Amino acid sequence: MKIEIYGTGCAKCTKLYENAQKALAELGREGEVFKVEDINQITCAGVMFTPAIAIDGQVKSAGKLLSVEDIKKHIG
Repeated sequence: MKIEIYGTGCAKCTKLYENAQKALAELGREGEVFKVEDINQITCAGVMFTPAIAIDGQVKSAGKLLSVEDIKKHIG
């Protein structure tokens, strides 16, 4: 599983990254969490609002800081 966190490095983006790592650990799922901070990559992914999270290439949320529980629901 590949989870990408889109954002320019703000506090909410950092917290979303941490929450994604924690959600994976709590579910016992294998995967990697990546930060995407380059504005060109962010816009190429179709993200207009940050922070955003994509799971396996599909943007699940943008402009909102998801909790660990919310991320778990998206992971399944």
